[in-house]
This record gives sequence, C-alpha cells and structure tokens, in this order.
Amino acid sequence: MEITWYGLSCFRLAERSIESVVTDPFDHTAVGYEALKLKADIVTVSHDAAGHNNLGAVKGYSHAIAGPGEFEIGGVFLTGVQTDGHGKKGSEAPRNTLYVFDYDGLTVAHLGDLRQVPSQAEVEALGTVNIALVPVGGGGGLNAAKAAEAVSLLEPNIVIPMHFATKACTLQLDPLSKFLKEMGLHEAENQPVLKVTRSGLPDETKVVVLDYQNG
Repeated sequence: MEITWYGLSCFRLAERSIESVVTDPFDHTAVGYEALKLKADIVTVSHDAAGHNNLGAVKGYSHAIAGPGEFEIGGVFLTGVQTDGHGKKGSEAPRNTLYVFDYDGLTVAHLGDLRQVPSQAEVEALGTVNIALVPVGGGGGLNAAKAAEAVSLLEPNIVIPMHFATKACTLQLDPLSKFLKEMGLHEAENQPVLKVTRSGLPDETKVVVLDYQNG
C-alpha cells in the first residue's frame, strides 16, 4: 500500500488492483495549500467544512461517503463510525465520522476532525488499526496531548500525524513538535510517501511523518 499526504487531513490510499481512496479533500482557498488535482475511486468526507469536503478537487470517483455505515467497494471494506467530538454541545455542532479502510487485512483509520479522545465503544467499533491517521494540531481536531492519548488507546503499528501547522497552511494550528514531544520523540524523519505491507508492519507503535505533496 502507498499512503500520500496532501496537507491538512487529505490523503490518498492506493493499492494495486484495489480501489483508491482520497480522504477529506480541501478547498485550497480556505486552508492555504495548493489546489488539489487528484484522482480516486472513492472519496470520504469526515465532516461538512471547507477544509474537508471539497469533492470537486477529486476526479473519477464512483463513490462519495460522508457518514457512518459499512461499505464494500472494489476490494476495500470501509467502516464509518460517527462521533460527536464536541463535548456537551454535540447537538449544536457538526458531527465527525471516523473511517477504517481494510485493504486485504491491512487497516487504516482516518480520525477526521475528531475533537475528543475516542470512547471505548468507538475504539472497539474501529477494530484492529494498523495505521492511524491522527489530527495532532488542535484547531478543529485533537491537540497534541489528546492525540497521544488516542494513539495509546488505538495501539496502531504506525501513526501518521495530520492537521498540524506547516509553512503552506494558513490555519491556526499547533506545530508537529508538540505531538512528537508527547510521544517522547525529539524529532522524526520525514518521507514523501509511506509504502507498507502487512508483513512489514513494526511491532511497536512507530510515528511516520509525511511531507505534504502538491496536489
């Protein structure tokens, strides 16, 4: 599997002979990154906001999913789990949907704009998570401390941080360094794309930082 990050919460998941997925495509005018020009078979939207719901930035998709449920599309098993993520005012605010993508036994969880640490019921609903795409920079999503707590609950093999401050991003978000400190790391080696197989997963949770690619 190849996982590519395009900034904020937008990733592309690709595996040979299986449908490709783009998560949370953004409106570049709202977030500062370059305009996306992506292709995918499936698009998922965690919540209805300009930084996460720009379906027009993705070409060629046959399915757009913006809520909870279980789906099987072209070899990908998707599970959407709805969270309020807004504390006591959940009824007044947009909900968030977490997604788990199962690519032939390799599972990737995209936590969307999750604001609160997942409940035990939500963690159980997600099942085994090999790779977790986790918001770490505050703003609409988890801050560094809550993100680290979520990681400890999910116990993934690999964590890829998202939704944090970069030179291109115009949103007010915390830097990645705060999350790395919470995880007991001084720094992390960046790489352009994560290429991973189920047999190649690390035994201990590893933080992998991706460089955002121009869409």
